[in-house]
Amino acid sequence: MIVIEDPDDRRVAPFRLNERGLTSRAQRRDDGGDGLFMAEGDLVVERALEAGCVPVMALIDAKHPPAIVERLAALVPIYSGGERLRAAITKLGMPYSVVALFQRPPRAAVADLVVRSRRLVIVEAVDNPVNIGSIARNALALGWDGLLLDSTSADPLARRALRVSMGHSLHLPHARTDDLAATVNALSAAGVVVCALTPATDALPLDEVPHAERMAVIVGSERGGLTPAAMEAASYRVSIPMQDGVDSLNVAAATAIACWQLRSATTSAADR
Repeated sequence: MIVIEDPDDRRVAPFRLNERGLTSRAQRRDDGGDGLFMAEGDLVVERALEAGCVPVMALIDAKHPPAIVERLAALVPIYSGGERLRAAITKLGMPYSVVALFQRPPRAAVADLVVRSRRLVIVEAVDNPVNIGSIARNALALGWDGLLLDSTSADPLARRALRVSMGHSLHLPHARTDDLAATVNALSAAGVVVCALTPATDALPLDEVPHAERMAVIVGSERGGLTPAAMEAASYRVSIPMQDGVDSLNVAAATAIACWQLRSATTSAADR
């Protein structure tokens, strides 16, 4: 381990980078994998390694090094320091015992994700990484196998998204589309039943949606909802019945309910 005593030490400068510094907009649009992402905490770091991601460097607690450091030490430089120093470097008030930088892995192409997914969550204009992390965690937990995002939604590998998903967003294949409505139309043409969530009172109640072998759920921003183009491309406009006076749920909570209700027959059998 390399002991760091100055938070401005150039060797740990990459840990001071913000999201744009870790990955530029052009790199985030690249399906081939480019740039870096930051994994915070031993659990997220472990899941990044399990996902096959390539580490670059790590910063750990000098007094209480986590067990995962043994795996990291065989792969990358390990820097260590006290709590105040690590907080100053990472800009975290309560720094984790380990923070690691990884190379961003390649991302699935839209066509490939569509072909192999039987249960697909589609996200439009959800720009909060906390919501994206929660959606990824919920989808994976409930047996869904893909996440499709439009170009305006937050990055599933952003620091906050990874923290909230507890690293699970690294294990849920995701892709980005520049034309969400066209992609949804292609899904429908391929026989995928696409359900667009909406609080509209004239929408089909969620528990009345007929199950199919291949299904998708589209969710939109909490303020504006789905665009008309995305809504029109779906097979059904679907609502979650709620008490009077409450017209909507947090987008991650709504996604979890829809994923549970529309889960595949295989997942349902496993639940029993």
